[in-house]
Amino acid sequence: MVYIIFLVAAIVVVGAAIKLNEFGDVISRKSALSGAAVGTFLIAGATSLPELTTSLTAVYIDNPDIAVGNMIGSNVFNLLILAIVDIIYRRRRLFQRVGYQEHKPAAIMGLIFMIIIIGALALPQSIEWFGVGIEMVVLALLYILMIKFFSNKGEEEKADEDLPVKDYKLKTAVTGFIVMALVVFGAGSALSISGDQLAQVSGLDSSFVGSFLIAASTSLPELVTVLAAFKVANYGMAIGSILGSNIFNMQLLVLTDILYRDQAILSAAGNSHIFIGLLGVFMTLVTIYLLWRPAISNQWRYIAPSMIVSLVYVVFSYIIF
Repeated sequence: MVYIIFLVAAIVVVGAAIKLNEFGDVISRKSALSGAAVGTFLIAGATSLPELTTSLTAVYIDNPDIAVGNMIGSNVFNLLILAIVDIIYRRRRLFQRVGYQEHKPAAIMGLIFMIIIIGALALPQSIEWFGVGIEMVVLALLYILMIKFFSNKGEEEKADEDLPVKDYKLKTAVTGFIVMALVVFGAGSALSISGDQLAQVSGLDSSFVGSFLIAASTSLPELVTVLAAFKVANYGMAIGSILGSNIFNMQLLVLTDILYRDQAILSAAGNSHIFIGLLGVFMTLVTIYLLWRPAISNQWRYIAPSMIVSLVYVVFSYIIF
């Protein structure tokens, strides 16, 4: 029954994430928001709901390793999604179709967040403020500043305006987006809980389970969102949804720390998460490089960084396993 629930939940998440992206694409074209802004905030927040459910469940069962590993591991897996999609659709030159300046704030902020988490994990004891790690306060303040930065940028130039997409009224798209977000939350919750049960019967370490197995399952909406964005050629939203999800996941970790009342949650988590975080830093740096580098005509030279990222992820997963 657990396997059936997991499979059905995964199918529902896939369908809902496709519609979520569809409505988000309409919002990006009919509102003052760019594809990157929609991806970074609206879609990123909705597709991160399964991570929230998983971590809250982990807090409830007093398993901080799954809560922390799920968030960090999901960020790493999200970047792997970009690398794999870049390899599969190498002829489209994903990273050469979007502007570096448009995605630079989200990419750099994600890198800073991960470095802060690694630093807190490396400390023998976290500095606490009302039972919450001081690093979480820093993450929350930086996120608020980033939202302010995006809100002050105004309307940005939209790419691929003339591409045919399914059309809805803006009000219909907003309503549909909210409904699909709730469906993702419900199906993602079932996916996460059943995935956690499957992980428990496997006898694997909680850090590994949270960082790789559950993280991969809760990142399914991000994968479908990126593929659906490719279908309508909204490359800005494809990258923005991943970078935005990584930032949003760190804010969910802040919420998790607030609800975990024993101590600062990073102090309760194992040191093995540092290595997952370092993998995330490496993959984020490669992503920033791909966004920044000039156009490359040779197909194999173009996909070399994405292939390296994918290989490092596989090797690292095996070593941690």
